Amino acid sequence: MNKLIKNILSKIENHGFEAYIIGGYVRDLLVGKSSFDIDICTNATPKELIKIFPQSSTKNLGGIEFKIREYHFEITTYREEIKYKNRKPIEYNYINNLVEDLKRRDFTINAICMNTKGEIIDLIDGTKDLANLKIKMIGNIKTKIKEDPLRILRAIRIATHLNFSLDSELYKELKKEYKRVLKLSNTRIKEELDKILLSENPKKGLKLLEELGISKLLGLTYNEITNVKNLEAMYAQIDIKYNLPFTKVERENIKNIKSILKKGDINKSTLYKHGLFLTTVAGEILNINKKTINKMYKELPIKVRKDLNITPDEIVKILNIEYSSIVGKILNDLENLIISGKIKNKKKDIIKYLIETKK
Repeated sequence: MNKLIKNILSKIENHGFEAYIIGGYVRDLLVGKSSFDIDICTNATPKELIKIFPQSSTKNLGGIEFKIREYHFEITTYREEIKYKNRKPIEYNYINNLVEDLKRRDFTINAICMNTKGEIIDLIDGTKDLANLKIKMIGNIKTKIKEDPLRILRAIRIATHLNFSLDSELYKELKKEYKRVLKLSNTRIKEELDKILLSENPKKGLKLLEELGISKLLGLTYNEITNVKNLEAMYAQIDIKYNLPFTKVERENIKNIKSILKKGDINKSTLYKHGLFLTTVAGEILNINKKTINKMYKELPIKVRKDLNITPDEIVKILNIEYSSIVGKILNDLENLIISGKIKNKKKDIIKYLIETKK
């Protein structure tokens, strides 16, 4: 166990409380993956935790959180959840019982604990399901999904992340309850899709989404998909009708990468129009060597419009015309000619071309 994490656990214990690491960190550690999100459960109340960690901030559902270097810590008090509304427990009690706290959690492999000695405490057979490469829900599946429909997408995302299978009973229930996904905000849906698409095996997640009926629900379709570590490039390889909350920049980048992929090739015009970064990302999907793209980019006679050896004012003066949309068309024409090598980016050559083609 990382010394920094151990020190946090020990600090809680030194104040007379129980404390265990739980959830994704322990799960991933046992399968050889790294994680920087540390969940800790304890019988210390939020008020007591704030006294131990005064620089932390409080969480809505009884706990605290803080960051140390690359690690994000969330420490929550043992609790039992009585009533849910809109995915959030609106009635719950703090308890002094680890087992009861584990029962409120989602999947068995997320309920494996670790103490300060690095020893595993497994009270709900999570290690058994981990060994069997299974995602299994704790308690009544239908109730757990009804409480929080996000568990549908979480099950798929974790199965994708770990390359595990869904337990047969969980799979059957998800096929029945898949429409509950629409009760989630589009932000939550996108967050889970982001993680699925950026996983090492996105095809597995996309296949599960399709099998369970969620793809049809979201209007998600795709043909082939190449795994690259760029989220916009991953979204450029799928079509989705559901209104996901992309930023304006994200939408533009996805649109541009799609445009490059549709052409299926990269040339100097592609590089000039879309820039080196987006073209390189698309090139990775098209299996075009990065060095080839970089070499092509270096050979561009101009990289942006301001590199043209003529200004709009000069064009207006040379052609004796008024400012209008025609000036933009002339600039586009010059860019294309220079990029294709038909004229050189020299003022005399550009002026000669403008005069010869004035009409």
